[in-house]
Amino acid sequence: MRHGDKIKNLGRTNSHRKALLSNLACELIAHKRIVTTLAKAKALRVYVEPLITKGKENTTHQRRVVFSYLQDKEAINELFSTIAEKIGGRPGGYTRVIKLGARQGDNAETALIELVDFNDIYGKGKGEAKEPAKKTRRGRTTATKKAAPKKEGPAVETKAETADSATEEKPAE
Repeated sequence: MRHGDKIKNLGRTNSHRKALLSNLACELIAHKRIVTTLAKAKALRVYVEPLITKGKENTTHQRRVVFSYLQDKEAINELFSTIAEKIGGRPGGYTRVIKLGARQGDNAETALIELVDFNDIYGKGKGEAKEPAKKTRRGRTTATKKAAPKKEGPAVETKAETADSATEEKPAE
């Protein structure tokens, strides 16, 4: 039974799976989108998103941590320069998985996995200014309660307001 077993093994040993995900992550960082099977794309998303988050903070320690996963200097430089620059304000969700259908040879379900900020079709255009990322919380703070408009009950007009509106509606003779 698989109770509590959350890792996707992909039918491989531990060392083979680590090498596979490392190579897929390097290719995703280099090319910004890759086509692979759906199971590998979903496993890659879990693997690469924490590395991209570490790429936001350009320190020697973070570079060494990411290098221990990827073992590719060009991918590290790309991640900490180009990718970190684009995704700086995004609070997560750096990848998108799009199902493509069955592969011709073995009928495996294929998918496109891409970095969200590098797709000009779905994302904002290059000419538009990006808004800073919104911080979300489950509860509302006092600042948002003050800024939120108050809900009012049904509008009740007074006699003076109806008299003013009646004189405005009459056509000029």
